[in-house]
Amino acid sequence: MTATGLPLPTAVAVAPNGGRLTRADHPALPLGAPELARTAAECLEAGASMIHVHVRNGEDRHLLDADAYRQVIAAIRAEVGERLVIQITSEALGLYSPAEQRAVVRATRPEAVSLALRELVPDAAEEPAFADLLVWMKQENVLPQIILYAPEEAERLAGLKKRGLIPWDDIPVLYVLGRYVAGQTSSPADLLPFLASGGSPFSHWSTCAFGRHETACVTAAALLGGHVRVGFENNRLLPDGQVAANNQALVAATVGALRACGLETADAGSWRARAFG
Repeated sequence: MTATGLPLPTAVAVAPNGGRLTRADHPALPLGAPELARTAAECLEAGASMIHVHVRNGEDRHLLDADAYRQVIAAIRAEVGERLVIQITSEALGLYSPAEQRAVVRATRPEAVSLALRELVPDAAEEPAFADLLVWMKQENVLPQIILYAPEEAERLAGLKKRGLIPWDDIPVLYVLGRYVAGQTSSPADLLPFLASGGSPFSHWSTCAFGRHETACVTAAALLGGHVRVGFENNRLLPDGQVAANNQALVAATVGALRACGLETADAGSWRARAFG
């Protein structure tokens, strides 16, 4: 908290494409490296401090590939320099094994990567390999963000930490308010189960949400001390229900709501300082 009693500056991440959508869902969906670089610049201008990227194959299907990631990262860096944190996904989408997910992280060696606990550690047998990956990431300064879809997963992650399998004192996490199903519309109240004990067990936490109440959900999270992620991956609607022209419009709507509540937004430098610190 700041001296005024408000949370510290809020990091705004944009997730502009995801691995499921096509241009039939939205004609401005950015898929290739040039489009993602342009989107990064637009969202930086609107107030984002991080971009969460997926890459696609030649048929525009979800892909985990180090060469494709390096191409996209290079294009974004050429456009925005170090002014955005670039986070890749390790999401499987049912196409990749935990071993393949771990391998692409090591091969890419990105600045940051999201790791879905339920995918990478589906059972206890995968715990040692997951712990080894995190140790390697700590050594290589690759920042993880653990994706959590339910409070029970947060409890499980806390348990792994107690057992010494998490080499961060306070590993960043993302609370997902909803699921990737047709018509999903999240509500700010969906955050409450993650905070039922009086607050998040992880101090560096973020939230993403689905549907037209995305801005309301992430603003509520920010007021409670969390960071936020918005964008086409989870939502393509503005707060008034109109379809957003692009990802920049969703970032701008969120930043406007945060500032209307008296909240400041973090730049990439302060985001890195807090997250890596």
